[in-house]
Amino acid sequence: MTEKPEASRTIKVWDLPTRLFHWILVGLMIVQWWTAENSGTMDYHVWGGYTVLVLVLFRLIWGFVGSETARFGDFVRGPGAALAYVRALSRGETPLYLGHNPMGGWSIVLMLVLLLVQAGTGLFANDDILIEGPLYSWVSKDTSDWLTSIHRFNFNLLLAVIAIHVAAVLFYLLVKRENLIHPMLSGRKRLPPELAGRVPRLVSPWRGLVALVAVGLSVWLLVR
Repeated sequence: MTEKPEASRTIKVWDLPTRLFHWILVGLMIVQWWTAENSGTMDYHVWGGYTVLVLVLFRLIWGFVGSETARFGDFVRGPGAALAYVRALSRGETPLYLGHNPMGGWSIVLMLVLLLVQAGTGLFANDDILIEGPLYSWVSKDTSDWLTSIHRFNFNLLLAVIAIHVAAVLFYLLVKRENLIHPMLSGRKRLPPELAGRVPRLVSPWRGLVALVAVGLSVWLLVR
């Protein structure tokens, strides 16, 4: 009697803190772009920048103490793994992973670095009119102007990386028939038997709340 092949299973791979971080950041990027382009909204831009800084610092911490799929040790792989993944895609294959694939992992790291630079330089920036970052007095005017230039250039770079990220998500959805959006909404992903048998360890969302509160208080003490 021929055995039936094992069916794929839907398992939870993304915890609530990781998903909330992702979607709140998406909304904040839209707000930050809009407030940067419209006069009279810079106060909102500044507060949005504080929120971005809190989120990024939280995500860095969560990358070490969060759930298995959220940890850097799970999805940051060497250049060889990333190149092997690209070669597999070029052959028409679509290797599946519990969490981020090797290319996706490096895109997350790049995004976090750019966001940290953006939020960090914003603390020292000025617009030569009304708005000065909360740490403007810590540096000279020339240094503040230099950091402001980096802040503006980095934002354009960040927008480019975001555009590439969105294009990649659409490529997987339309060409590879792999929906990366739904798992980041529901936390659940449908996986083949060879992967579905390994359920990632997810930690309590309360740990994420503690980390978020600690980071929020630290940023508030820094900028108040």
